[in-house]
Amino acid sequence: MPTMASISVVIPVLNDATMLRTCLDALAAQSRPADEIIVVDNGCTDNSAEVARAGGARVISQPVRGILPATTAGFDAATGDILARLDADSVPPPDWLERVDRTFRGDRGLAAVTGPGDFYGAGPLVCWLGRVVYIGGYFLAIGLYLGHPPLFGSNMAIRARAWSRIRPLVDPTLAHVHDDLYISFRIQPDMEVLYDSRLRVGISARPFDNWPGLSRRLVWAWRTIRMNQDFPSPRERRDARRTAEST
Repeated sequence: MPTMASISVVIPVLNDATMLRTCLDALAAQSRPADEIIVVDNGCTDNSAEVARAGGARVISQPVRGILPATTAGFDAATGDILARLDADSVPPPDWLERVDRTFRGDRGLAAVTGPGDFYGAGPLVCWLGRVVYIGGYFLAIGLYLGHPPLFGSNMAIRARAWSRIRPLVDPTLAHVHDDLYISFRIQPDMEVLYDSRLRVGISARPFDNWPGLSRRLVWAWRTIRMNQDFPSPRERRDARRTAEST
């Protein structure tokens, strides 16, 4: 049986102490514990850092505001063979890290794995629309565009060696972009990304609390896509991936 890889869990946070505490409690209840938990303080003015330390996490500071700078700082600081990524409002089930570990052990060539989220904190209709339209639409549309499943920042893991390969292509100073979508564009044609519908976490439905918050997320998505137009076109990406898979 392949040896167990070490797993670092990275959680960017900005003034989210209450939800972070719930996330860390869920990580403490994992059947396969994390080898390291890193909370990236992205300029918090609340007690998120204190909550993180009390929950057993290592806290690092990233004063450059933005989810991509925070995620990059966390991945760069991590020491694990696998870099798992959650948001502060993510609530992973007890077998989340066990499933991540088993998935990577089962496929030594796998670069990254990601899965969907189940919304909480809103009515059934909003949660259903969020899961099916918002998240489902993201995986479908961006997956077709890229030729591989996109990463979902609330629920993903990437091998450290894969991150090292794409790290020179990442600009850690970009603020108003989605880190998961941005990093998805930098996945190379020979890198395998797995979408696992059984790898699920709870995520807050607060993006749907008001239109300004939701529209900001949509604007960031459009900006992230536009700034990556210099990268190969969708057709070139799919052709390169087919070539890599056939060799």
